[in-house]
Amino acid sequence: MRRVIGMDIHRTFGEVVFWEDGRLRPAGRIGMTRSALEGFGRTLSKDDEVVIEATGNAMAVGPRIEPSLRPRADLFGGLGRAWLGKQPLPQDEEEAIERHLRELDRLGEDLSGLDRALAQAAIGDPAVKRLLTVAGINLTVAVGLTAAIGDVSRFASPQKLISYVGLNPRVRQSGLGFAQHGRISKQGRAHARSMLVEAAWAAANAPGPWRAFFLRIRARRGHQIAAVAVARKLTVLCWHLLTKEADYLWARPALVANKLRSMKLQAGMPAKKGNKRGPAYAYNVKELRERGTEVARQAERAYEHFVGRWQTGRPPARRTGAAKEERR
Repeated sequence: MRRVIGMDIHRTFGEVVFWEDGRLRPAGRIGMTRSALEGFGRTLSKDDEVVIEATGNAMAVGPRIEPSLRPRADLFGGLGRAWLGKQPLPQDEEEAIERHLRELDRLGEDLSGLDRALAQAAIGDPAVKRLLTVAGINLTVAVGLTAAIGDVSRFASPQKLISYVGLNPRVRQSGLGFAQHGRISKQGRAHARSMLVEAAWAAANAPGPWRAFFLRIRARRGHQIAAVAVARKLTVLCWHLLTKEADYLWARPALVANKLRSMKLQAGMPAKKGNKRGPAYAYNVKELRERGTEVARQAERAYEHFVGRWQTGRPPARRTGAAKEERR
């Protein structure tokens, strides 16, 4: 039985509706977590068609539910446009779609030109190459962070850089009372902060210590706070890498080589042909790529083991005067 499923995606949940037998049926909400999305995907069949809202985290939703469906298609790619061309629509709507597609192609050409310019400027920048060794940081994020940070010696400590991008918590204190820490300040370089959060989500979805840290914080505070916590730690790591001129310890060599090769191709450098294998060769061979992934998984397990040895007990919090009076 053919069903069409629509997903209206929000940050923490998605609203799902089914179009079946000519009737629209609400199916409730699902959480925007890996386990919830994969569980929803297992309820689908290969005859189902799923339409996902085009929003910021849509690219993370698709792969979670894709294994249960037919191969997904980009609506504006070759298969998607062929599908659009077969739909019976009024002439004015067909003309509107054609106008939108022409505008989309024009914007795509402009973006390609910008990507090429960024890659050309980044090829000779050692700071960009150093940041690319970190899982979750792609070329756009590395170039953006490098531009926002500038000379890293301007920041005497990682905390100074954290404050610069607005990932530091607000602190409220009156007189000699205890300091109260709130949400992040969101002051400073907003675009650098957004790129760090974007990198944090990508790092949390890849095997390694970042995912273990994300899952640990998410279990206690929720996924949004966990992503911000990862972004803050990424900021600290970036400061150390740039200050000490060192690469990330848990870098996956094949993945890093693939990033660097993609950067060169994006800059317009010719593709190498012949029998000689380049440094990015290992990433294209599944067995070799899995070896690097297994090293990252070992690092993830090592972090979990290290954290698991911590004492769970904490010293009791100090009681305020009001609490003392209530206890009496």
